[in-house]
Amino acid sequence: MKIDGVFSGGGVKAFAFLGALEVIAEKNLKFERVAGTSAGSILAAFIAAGYNIEEMKRLLDKLELKEFLDPPLLAKVIPGSKWFFLYFQMGLNKGDKFERWVYNQLAERNIYTFGDLKSGYLKVVVSDLTLGKLVVIPDDLERVYGINPNDFPVAKAVRMSAGFPYFFMPKRVLGENKVKSLMVDGGLLSNFPIWVFESETNKRTRPILGLKLSDSPEQSHPNNIKNALDMLHALFTTMKQAHDSRYIAKSEKDNIIFIPVKDVQTTNFMINEEVKSKLIQNGREQAQKFLKRWST
Repeated sequence: MKIDGVFSGGGVKAFAFLGALEVIAEKNLKFERVAGTSAGSILAAFIAAGYNIEEMKRLLDKLELKEFLDPPLLAKVIPGSKWFFLYFQMGLNKGDKFERWVYNQLAERNIYTFGDLKSGYLKVVVSDLTLGKLVVIPDDLERVYGINPNDFPVAKAVRMSAGFPYFFMPKRVLGENKVKSLMVDGGLLSNFPIWVFESETNKRTRPILGLKLSDSPEQSHPNNIKNALDMLHALFTTMKQAHDSRYIAKSEKDNIIFIPVKDVQTTNFMINEEVKSKLIQNGREQAQKFLKRWST
C-alpha cells in the first residue's frame, strides 16, 4: 500500500528511524511522498532518491559521524578562536562536510536538484531567521526568494534544515530583494511537519504516517526550570514543540509512530555502535507496536 511519510528532527537520534523503516518495509508499505525536518530531512531525501532501507542502513553503518565536525582551520590552530567564529559566524562548524556527504549519496542516484525528483515528492522544512518565516522547500522558493525550485540543490536544502543553531553555521540564501537570509534548522519552527501534506480541502489521496522521535503529547514531562540555563533550554524546547504538539493533539496522533529516545543528545556525534544498535532496535519495537493497531 502507498502512503505519505513525515519524519521529525532529532539529530543523531534519527538512527531509530532505521529500525522503524525496516518494519514499515516488512509490512509492504511504500512511500509515495516524503517530508522531513532536520535529521528527518536526511532520511526523507534518501527515500525520495530511491534508496531502500537496507541500502540506507549500509550507508549509515559505515558513516563516522565525527567526520561531519569541520570547524574553521584557524579554530584548530589557535585555541579559543572558536568563540570568535561562534560570535561572528554564528556556528562552530561550517557544515560543508555534511552537505558534501549528502550530495555524494544523492549523486549516486543521479539526484542533484529538486528538478531531478518527481514533483511534490520531497518537502524539506527550514527556518529563515532573517525574514522570520518557516519555509518549505521547494514549495516556497519561487514565491519567497524568486528561485526556480528545479535548480535548487537537494543537498543544500537538507544541510539548511539540519543546521542546528550554533553547532553549524547558518547557510545564506539571496532573495529577489538582494537580502541574504540566514537559514537554520527547520525544527526551530516545526520539528515535525505532519501538516505539510494537507490540501486546501483537507482531503487526502493516501494515508499519512508520521515518525516522531519523542513521546506522545500525553506522555511528555513538564520542564524542570530552576535557573536561567534551564529556562533557556525550556524556551528552545517550547519553540520546537508547541506548534506541532497543538496540531498533533487536535488531529494526528493516531497516525504517528512515537519513538521516545532517552539519554542520547541530539548533537552527540561521538555515539558508538552499541548506542546506534539500541536506537535502531527501539525504532523497530515502537513501529511493531504501532502497526499492529494502525488503521488506514
